Parts: sequence; structure tokens; C-alpha cells
Amino acid sequence: MEAPDAEEMTVSTPQQYRALGNPVRHRLLFALGRRSATLSLLAAELGISKGSASHHLKILREAGLVRLDSTRKVRGGTEQRFKRTAERIHFDTGESSRAALAAVAGEIAADEDDPLLMLRNVHLSESQAQRLRETLEELVHDLPEEDGESRYGVLVGLYRAGPHR
Repeated sequence: MEAPDAEEMTVSTPQQYRALGNPVRHRLLFALGRRSATLSLLAAELGISKGSASHHLKILREAGLVRLDSTRKVRGGTEQRFKRTAERIHFDTGESSRAALAAVAGEIAADEDDPLLMLRNVHLSESQAQRLRETLEELVHDLPEEDGESRYGVLVGLYRAGPHR
């Protein structure tokens, strides 16, 4: 399994923000994770048509978020494998954040195994919040990828909660 081209990238162009404005494209990025995959495999995993998967992959490729990894001849055609251009993609809050959270919510709702979802608001100083952020980033960054049948998503969030009413 070949690693993505870059460890991290930050979404910065209008084209990238537009590409991330659709939950299906987030789901495609989640499905690719740290591996490459064919169009057929991605469509089957997401439960969408190959035409839809192809359309959304094209938009992600044009935005520089996904690239063609390899091709090979199979049964008179050409099989293409795609992969993310970066292991982790960072973006500012806004429409793309809403789309990302909607895609994650869809993944959680589809999980039949009772996923862990916990929300807790706590009072932290700025330095405590910064330490927690660094700890969470390190924890998620250092999770080793292992071969296995199941794949799990990890959603880690730290945000400034609004005032309590």
C-alpha cells in the first residue's frame, strides 16, 4: 500500500472549497483513506453508481485533492486506481466544514454497530485548549494503519463553544 503524496495539505483555493461542498466527495475522500482504490470499488463501498463516483472523482481530481495512482489493462479495458494527494486535509470552517460534518453524520448513521459519539463542553484555559489540541492531533496522527476487514473513522474536534444561555 503506497502512502499519499503528502502528509498534509490545507485547502486554499476556491476550486478546492467548491469540491468539498458535497458530502459524497467527502465520503470518497474517507473511503480512499491511506490506500488507492478503483472506481468500481469506491462506487460499491459508497453505494452509488459508477457514473456518480466518476463525476465526483473528476471534481476532486481537478481540485488537486485526488490523483490517478495507476492504471492497468484488464479484460479489454483499463482499470484506474485513485488516491488522495495528502493523508490529512485541513480546511477552515464554513461550507466545507458543514459538508464534512454532514458526510461524517451519514457514516455514523449508517453504522449498525453502535458507534461511539460523545459531546462534552468543558471550561478550559487557552493553554489547556492548546495542549488538548496538540495531544489529540498527535494521537490521531500516530494511529498505525493495519490491514483488516473493518475500517473505522475517527472524528476529533475541539472548538470554542458559544455562551451558555
